[in-house]
Amino acid sequence: MTMNGYLNESNFMMVEEGFTTRDLLENFLMELCQESDQQAFFVADLGDIVKKHLHFLKALPRVKPYFPVKCNGTEGVIRLLAELGAGFACTNKAEIARVQSIGVPADKIFYSSPCKQVAHIKYAANHGVQLMTFDNEVELSKVAGSHPRARMLLGIAADSSPSAHPSMMFGATLKSCRHLLEAAKEQAVEVVGISFHLGSCGLEPQAFAQSVAAAQLAFEMGTELGYQMHLLDIGGGFPGTEDTRARFEEIAAVINSTLDLYFPDGCGVEIVARPGRYYVTSAFTFAASITATEEVPAEQPGSDEEESGGKKSLVYHLSDGIYGTFSCLLFDSPCPRPQPHKKPCPDHPSHRSSLRGPPGQAEDRIADSLELPELQVGDWLIFKDMGAYTIATSSPLGGCPQPQITYAMSRVAWKAVQLFQRKPPQTGDDRESVCTPLSCGWETAETLCVTPVFAPASII
Repeated sequence: MTMNGYLNESNFMMVEEGFTTRDLLENFLMELCQESDQQAFFVADLGDIVKKHLHFLKALPRVKPYFPVKCNGTEGVIRLLAELGAGFACTNKAEIARVQSIGVPADKIFYSSPCKQVAHIKYAANHGVQLMTFDNEVELSKVAGSHPRARMLLGIAADSSPSAHPSMMFGATLKSCRHLLEAAKEQAVEVVGISFHLGSCGLEPQAFAQSVAAAQLAFEMGTELGYQMHLLDIGGGFPGTEDTRARFEEIAAVINSTLDLYFPDGCGVEIVARPGRYYVTSAFTFAASITATEEVPAEQPGSDEEESGGKKSLVYHLSDGIYGTFSCLLFDSPCPRPQPHKKPCPDHPSHRSSLRGPPGQAEDRIADSLELPELQVGDWLIFKDMGAYTIATSSPLGGCPQPQITYAMSRVAWKAVQLFQRKPPQTGDDRESVCTPLSCGWETAETLCVTPVFAPASII
């Protein structure tokens, strides 16, 4: 079995089919309750990421995924996605180094930050990373001076509507594209395509269609100037939780029909995307214990509290906060609803509750207005869908220790990864798919069929 060698069985716990992340959590909590150790921890189901990947390739057969490392740079995730053949979008030298340290080749790395430090550009140049993006003349001259062999994508502004989210402020307007392409020509910088990113708040079909139409116009400008334009990056914005699966299907349909219209199959343009949350959000579950509690007096008469019968409000401090794992809240992620680990007695009332980080930092607010049963110091709360923007690769600000991560994968998912790698050489007509019966309707099918390289035809 020739595997890429990025991931092997020592990198995760093999669990039997039907054994869930929740079962694993229960086992750990049983052990932890015996000990006094109350460190927060993650359990990550790598099989969930395998499913997402196969689903992505089936839904978007023309799109090659580059995973944004800043979304989740943990070793298990990087190794698994490298094993599955994904590329990586890195925003700085540390992320490039992280991905290359496990052996990912430079041609699978896209230095996707619109604002780059010169030292980091030189680092990319010395380590063979060529694919980059620019959206203004300052960036262009930095690259021209420090990385003459770069292959550049011109970043265009996705949506100029005033209501646009601040993360959409990057990108050149269509008006300035020709000027920037001419400037690149003067500085002998090679432009190979166009990039846009609709922000992590989700792809709106109309904004997406407008961006692809604009990209096609920019492609034509580049071609007129003599560039070999062959790469379109459609950015990110794919939803990551299971309850948005239908939403992902809708988005995929819009992407496919828009690409067929403006960049039809066979036109020689390669399409890449940067799905981040999509891959990792639902794979990670987080458990944190309560380290302190305080009671807040019931609100004054005349406030909303009155009809709740003057119930008391409780504040729970966790061992981790927004300077650590809950930094996802700073990236606009909603706080996932916590589930108390202990089943509350049915006759115990719930109280209006707030969650805070470690005591002593008033601004460390994780969640407000939750209805939770009364909890004690040492009780555990469980948060699902915690895979995106929750794990700092550098040391966290608040000085909280990094939570431990346990990676797990079912035997069936591991078999799927191995099958996925068993790729016969691909020729024009030879798209024989490798099929194996699967148990438990894994990925809702009896059979997993994977055609070689990037296009599994029927992972049903």
